[in-house]
Amino acid sequence: MIFRQLFELVSSTYTYLLGCEHTGQAVLIDPVINAMDRDLQVLQALGLRLACTLDTHIHADHITAALELKKRTGSRIAAPAIDRLPCVDLPVEEGKPVQLGSIALDALHTPGHTDGHFAYRMADRVFTGDALLIDGCGRTDFQNGDAEALYRSVTQKLFTLADETLVYPAHDYSGRHVSSVAQEKVRNPRLGGGKTMEEFKRIMAGLNLAYPKFIDYAVPGNRQCGVCPGHLPEQLQQFCPQMAQSPQG
Repeated sequence: MIFRQLFELVSSTYTYLLGCEHTGQAVLIDPVINAMDRDLQVLQALGLRLACTLDTHIHADHITAALELKKRTGSRIAAPAIDRLPCVDLPVEEGKPVQLGSIALDALHTPGHTDGHFAYRMADRVFTGDALLIDGCGRTDFQNGDAEALYRSVTQKLFTLADETLVYPAHDYSGRHVSSVAQEKVRNPRLGGGKTMEEFKRIMAGLNLAYPKFIDYAVPGNRQCGVCPGHLPEQLQQFCPQMAQSPQG
């Protein structure tokens, strides 16, 4: 398998490129619209053809590149079926692997950050979206978020994977690239160390986080599989212009 971890600076989002060496097909997990040209350049350099994009959930902090990549490459759009987005070509359901050549991703419904959130497991790694971050987790106070649901998703699904499973999150804000199930079970300050559900709920209730600055544009745009608003306030315009390069992990 060909694997690349790509980082988008504005929203601190990781996009994951998985390529099948036998068929030349590739999938991008959580592509970001303003990093689309960068992703296409990486695909070309590796001699891969984008077969589909795969989002973990309806994002509130960036616009997915799914629709624009479909226009440019003919790739199909895969996303959780539970969200019932009319623009999706491949509705994802738990128990039905996403298969591309030699790439097989097991879909795990992991609600809590959003009600339609999915993680994707492949062999020795799991792409956890916002459900489980390195030393953290996604917030649970919008988009039908639910702290109890997130606790169950992490402790009963993600933490039951093999300890050596690599954890690749959708975001990191401290320059970290990868963790493991064992590490998060032990030291995650919100969910690790044997935290009870009541402890987790108190932690999440006490975060007092600011209202997401891009959510009112991102969520409607992502319900259309990635449509950037025509008129953004000046302070938010950085979320949509194309960039060609960014750091890679």
